[in-house]
Amino acid sequence: MNENKDLLLPGYTRVSHSLEPVYDRNSRILILGSFPSVKSREQNFYYGHPQNRFWKLMGRLLKETFPPEYQGKKSILLRHGIALWDVIHSCDIKGSSDQSICNVTPMDLERILQAADIREIITNGSTAHRLYVKYCRQHTGRDAVKCPSTSPANAAFTLDRLEKDWGDVLLPLLEAGR
Repeated sequence: MNENKDLLLPGYTRVSHSLEPVYDRNSRILILGSFPSVKSREQNFYYGHPQNRFWKLMGRLLKETFPPEYQGKKSILLRHGIALWDVIHSCDIKGSSDQSICNVTPMDLERILQAADIREIITNGSTAHRLYVKYCRQHTGRDAVKCPSTSPANAAFTLDRLEKDWGDVLLPLLEAGR
């Protein structure tokens, strides 16, 4: 762990979050990732890596066909009361590796929490959950439910297994919000 925030480790890049959160006043569920991948930052939308299973998973759970363009994806999430953002505002990172993240500045989640009646926070993967607990929980006063990562790095989880685990958490929340 790099304790000197001014010193950049070899192979690392200091990056600030560049994506706007997805939410509106009707959002009830907030899904938090850790930090956008290189591919997501290049494409300027969340879960932009073609092998990330987030959009396929949401399509299954919400019984929706997500279009390729970001605005369509965003509209579907919002129609279902789902907000999307990340735990980290800026960090030092090597490529897209969550394991390499250091020198974290957390996101100020109050922007969403004050604008919408968020009833549940879900973290997408262990890193997002660990960083949420370390940096955000004390400020929000809320626990988060950890769901398995949709990243291709989490190859131990098939799409079917992700659907079951995420569905156990997300589907009751969606039903309660109807």
